[in-house]
Amino acid sequence: MIELRQIHKIFNKGKANQVNAVNCVDLTIAEKEFLVIVGSNGSGKTTLLNLVAGSILPSSGSISINDTDVTKLPEYKRSEWIARVFQNPLSGTAPDLSIIDNFRLAAIRTQPKGLTIGVNPNFKSRVKDKIASLGMGLENKTEQLMGTLSGGQRQALTLLMSVMDSCKVLLLDEPTAALDPRSAEIVMKTAERLVNEFGLTAILVTHNLKDAFTYGNRIIQMAEGKIIKDFREKGKSALKQNDLFDWFA
Repeated sequence: MIELRQIHKIFNKGKANQVNAVNCVDLTIAEKEFLVIVGSNGSGKTTLLNLVAGSILPSSGSISINDTDVTKLPEYKRSEWIARVFQNPLSGTAPDLSIIDNFRLAAIRTQPKGLTIGVNPNFKSRVKDKIASLGMGLENKTEQLMGTLSGGQRQALTLLMSVMDSCKVLLLDEPTAALDPRSAEIVMKTAERLVNEFGLTAILVTHNLKDAFTYGNRIIQMAEGKIIKDFREKGKSALKQNDLFDWFA
């Protein structure tokens, strides 16, 4: 599904502050795999996610998605495959639009845009049903401005919005880092449900070792821009939570 071959990413090449953020990474992520990436600050995990997303391009190497070479494609041209949830709950939504209008924009994310938003009763009913699944009581507040919601509410809605249009890959960039524990649990359980329901390939970057232990069917650890540990489904299920803490001891 996703293949990275001999990926290098160098920032400020040839300067005194040169950073070798990703060093010769080879990584294949299978269809419907839920990969968790952990590592200390500066390990390269977020850079790797950005390379998959297309928000930055590699210094060398190649990236393909569904057998299509996307190495030089910018982020917006990868949107037919990829949806992304950012660390900051303020990202990924339009604060001055209502919840329902945000969902409508998400539903036509990869489609040509007309002059009208195109919200109708059937669409409103469908969105309300999806929002009700969160258990946050927002299904009857779809006319409320997105910017008036809490961070946890926005992040949970952003997750639902990510699958309103077609996508094959869901990128989760530390989605619970800024949330309280209850909201974080709702967001992660929702992410897991959507990945399974839509058969998505998912990548989660997180510092939360409990989430890294609980979610996903594969885990890798990065350090100094390289993958130093890689546990697939059986290996990951055999791990204990203390094992992950020992990685960072």
